[in-house]
Amino acid sequence: MVTLPGGTFRMGNEDAHANPGDGEGPVREVTVSAFRIDEHAVTNAQFATFVKDTGFVTAAERFGWSYVFVGFLTPRQARATPAPAATPWWRGVEGATWRAPEGPGTGVGDRARHPVVHISWDDAAAYARWAGKRLPTEAEWEYAARGGLDQARYPWGDELTPRGRWRCNIWQGDFPRVNTGDDGHLGTAPVDAYRPNAYGLHNTVGNVWEWVADRFTATHPAAPAIDPRGPEDGENRVMRGGSYLCHDSYCNRYRVAARTSNTPDSSSGNCGFRCAADV
Repeated sequence: MVTLPGGTFRMGNEDAHANPGDGEGPVREVTVSAFRIDEHAVTNAQFATFVKDTGFVTAAERFGWSYVFVGFLTPRQARATPAPAATPWWRGVEGATWRAPEGPGTGVGDRARHPVVHISWDDAAAYARWAGKRLPTEAEWEYAARGGLDQARYPWGDELTPRGRWRCNIWQGDFPRVNTGDDGHLGTAPVDAYRPNAYGLHNTVGNVWEWVADRFTATHPAAPAIDPRGPEDGENRVMRGGSYLCHDSYCNRYRVAARTSNTPDSSSGNCGFRCAADV
């Protein structure tokens, strides 16, 4: 883990790249106390140790299915599985879990250093408790992800590919039909595949969405805040950072201020987490 001394930063975003309804703004002054945070997302190997030690069963395993990107399925599988009307590139695949990310017959044997996926908020919170940690607050997550840069679009600055080099794992090409894989990856990448930000954190944008502790709200006070937390009530939990499926044509949420949410029992093939802890 990386120990951060805490400090004050400008959280959120109000420029034209913000997604309406996501509640990125207003830009507000936020102070966070010292804390520790994982250098990278929790890996398949780490999660396997947790499961071996506790016998934990994830939400996807209990439900018997989870969402898989259609591009990872055969045409026959794609035709045989249901798709949400609003996001037809997802398919509800029976038997898709963290152990079998693309469904039965797939595995993570060669992905020990990849982020664990098909993880619900409840699953992530259970792992954190077992590890003697917790999920980061949304403010802690953004403070750490920014790496000390003030209002930069990405953890390394404002340019997506400085000197023509990819710094994160997102979609390139024509979503959802063609992914050129110019960044070197079509699905998840190893948790330390790209250079870390100035605080030593890897892949805070792209690769997989990361659950944070807070419940979701799209309304934030403009006044300065100290160690803010989300609302006490509400169904959805916040996810940060975007994933390997993000593309500017429909979801540019691989920006450091971007955010979305889901119900705490939801899982998919592009959602994982990292942990935090008190100093």
